[in-house]
Amino acid sequence: MPTVLITGANRGIGLELARAYASDSWDVIGTCRRPDAASELKAIGGVEIHALDVTDDASVAALAKALQGRKIDLLLNNAGVNYRGGTLAEIDYGNWAKTMDANVFGPMRVCDALMDNVLASERKQMAFVSSMMGSIAECTGGSYMYRSSKTALNMAVKCLSMEFGAKGLVAVMIHPGHVRTDMGGPSAPVLPTESAAGIKSVLDGAKASDNGCFYNYDGAVLPW
Repeated sequence: MPTVLITGANRGIGLELARAYASDSWDVIGTCRRPDAASELKAIGGVEIHALDVTDDASVAALAKALQGRKIDLLLNNAGVNYRGGTLAEIDYGNWAKTMDANVFGPMRVCDALMDNVLASERKQMAFVSSMMGSIAECTGGSYMYRSSKTALNMAVKCLSMEFGAKGLVAVMIHPGHVRTDMGGPSAPVLPTESAAGIKSVLDGAKASDNGCFYNYDGAVLPW
C-alpha cells in the first residue's frame, strides 16, 4: 500500500487525516512535537509516529535521517499555527514572525528534506493545508498574520510545483474549510471528519494537471 506522512497529526484535521488514511489501509507516518502526549494518534493503531517540530532545522533533519531511503507517496503538510489579532493595532510582530516560520518556512523545510523520498515513490504527491484566507481575490480584511502566511505558502508551493513538475511531482494546496477544531473554534461549520474525507478524495484523484493548483476540500478550484 502507499505511504502518507502527515505533519501535525496529533489533533484536529491532522488526526482525522491519519484516521482516514489508516482506515483505507495506507501506511501512515504521523508526526507531532510531542509523541509521548499523542494519545489519540497512538490509539488509531498501526501508525508510525515520529517527533517533528517544523520550525526547528535539527528536528527536520533528524526526521529525514530516520526516514532515509523510505518512499513517501504523499507528504501532507498540515502543521500550522494561528495567532489571534485582526487589526493593524493588534499585530504582534513576534507572533507574526512565528506564524511565518510555522506556516511557510516549516512546510518548505519538510518538503525540501523529504523531496527525495517523495520523488522515489509511485505517486510523488505533496499537499499543503492552506486557507481561503490566503486568497488575495477573496480577502475580506483583518487577520494580517495568518492571511499573509497562507498567501506566502501558496506562492512558495506554486514555485515548487514549477521547479519539480518535470520530475513528476504533483504539489497542491488545500483549503480544509472552517473546521471545528481548537484552531477553528467550537462553532465552525465543518466537522474534522468531513474535512479529512474531502481532502483525501481530492488527493486520491490528483493528477499531473493539478500540479500547482489551489482547491477547496470539496474539490472546487479556489481563486488566488
